[in-house]
Amino acid sequence: MTPESRQSPSRPARRPGHGFARIALVAVATLVACGPASAQAVPDAARRLVERGGAEPGDNGLGTLTIEQLMDSLGVPGVSVAVFRDFEILWAQGYGVADVLTGAPVGVETVFQAASISKPVAAMASLRAVQDGVFGLDDDINSILTSWRLDGEGMTTNRPVTPASLMSHTSGLGDAFGFPGYDPDVEVPTVVEILEGGERSNVGRIFMEREPGVAYEYSGGGVTLQQLALADARGRDFADILRDDVLDPIGMTRSTYAQPLPPEWDADAARAHSSTGEARGPKWHVYPERAAAGLWTTPTDLARFAIEVQRSVRGESNRVLDVDHARRMITPVGVGPFAIGFSVGKEGEGWYFSHGGSNWGFRATLVAHLSKGYGLAIMTNSDSGAAVMGELTRRIQRAYGWDVFAEPVPRGYRPTTQAEPVALPASLLQRYVGRYADGNETMEVTHDDRWGLRVAPSAGGIYPMFATSETEFFLRVAPVSFEFVVEGGESVAMIFHGPSGRTQRLSRVPGG
Repeated sequence: MTPESRQSPSRPARRPGHGFARIALVAVATLVACGPASAQAVPDAARRLVERGGAEPGDNGLGTLTIEQLMDSLGVPGVSVAVFRDFEILWAQGYGVADVLTGAPVGVETVFQAASISKPVAAMASLRAVQDGVFGLDDDINSILTSWRLDGEGMTTNRPVTPASLMSHTSGLGDAFGFPGYDPDVEVPTVVEILEGGERSNVGRIFMEREPGVAYEYSGGGVTLQQLALADARGRDFADILRDDVLDPIGMTRSTYAQPLPPEWDADAARAHSSTGEARGPKWHVYPERAAAGLWTTPTDLARFAIEVQRSVRGESNRVLDVDHARRMITPVGVGPFAIGFSVGKEGEGWYFSHGGSNWGFRATLVAHLSKGYGLAIMTNSDSGAAVMGELTRRIQRAYGWDVFAEPVPRGYRPTTQAEPVALPASLLQRYVGRYADGNETMEVTHDDRWGLRVAPSAGGIYPMFATSETEFFLRVAPVSFEFVVEGGESVAMIFHGPSGRTQRLSRVPGG
């Protein structure tokens, strides 16, 4: 496991547009990303954009590939995805194979190693113990431990190492390593042996590098120390604590911290694969550092977890934590990017909490908006899974209008007032359904009985279209309009009218 701190949405570098519509469509996506239209987007159309790619290759050259082509080109046998919005899971899907040796397909219940995403889930259990009065977030860790004692090495005189500092990576502890895990056939060390760098441990000991609270330094060893403290304080096995206090209450039925993975779970577990998609010796590695790297789960369960955090901080759920304790998970401690368990950061015009994961043969990511109720979880069974996750994250952000790509609203901005729409029969609207393109710029028009006519520009998002005549339409949320060109009763082109009055014609793609 490489010691990463987070895998959050990354904002692509700006590039010159290929035409007027490209610039205008980006503006449309910006204007509506937070507006009412995006809250009513058609999930199926957005999902298709995620799965089949777009019309442009993008900066990384991967934008036009289907998910299957993306996985094949990057050596990733299996991917599992969950997308949530409005505090509910929109869809979840597995792609490819869980194990190249058996050919077993990835399903939504296939479990993967969450790697470092284990940390925020484990942090919730420690916060539950704080809520229950078992110990305090700011207690000296040595007042909680019963099976071991941390040597402060002269650096804890003014301020002790605490659960809060351990889970936010500000404790001053150093370990300078990730956790590679252990072959299932070898005898694994105890947590104390890991902390001391004992003979059976494959990593060095943890040690004090600086006084607590001085700086941020990612430390899986520090989280492992908190694992021991929680088990000591509760007087129970760590996996049992997590099952009873977090996993079961949230409904994470396909999740466990059991290490090694029990046989009844292994039957539906993904295999670890190399960066070229080949089986990596043993099916998976064992991680006694369970709080730091030991969670087996699915994207659907991770989505449930993130939604529980989102709803708890709003006071809408308390299955594990009340409002005050839940907010500690998304409130940075003041040094570095971490709160208790999660990294928190601003992307575009939104604030997100997130965590990435990197174990031997597995990669995973979890990203959720701080207040808007949307996010994603992606898990892969390959050392090269990061590139696939990055591309799918970008597509999801675009398709569902995340504010990652939003610009600050200009001071004094007012939406353009539009005319009252006219009702048109579905039979007439159907003739406009299809894909329209001009070079690298595309717009896909869809229709269903519930949502009516919608347009999905390649710049991102899916927005309702309102008619002013049989061929003319506008968006309520942005000052743009569309005119369909009809010949012989069939739509052959779309003329896009942008905010500045300029126009661009996009031809209908045959069979699109």
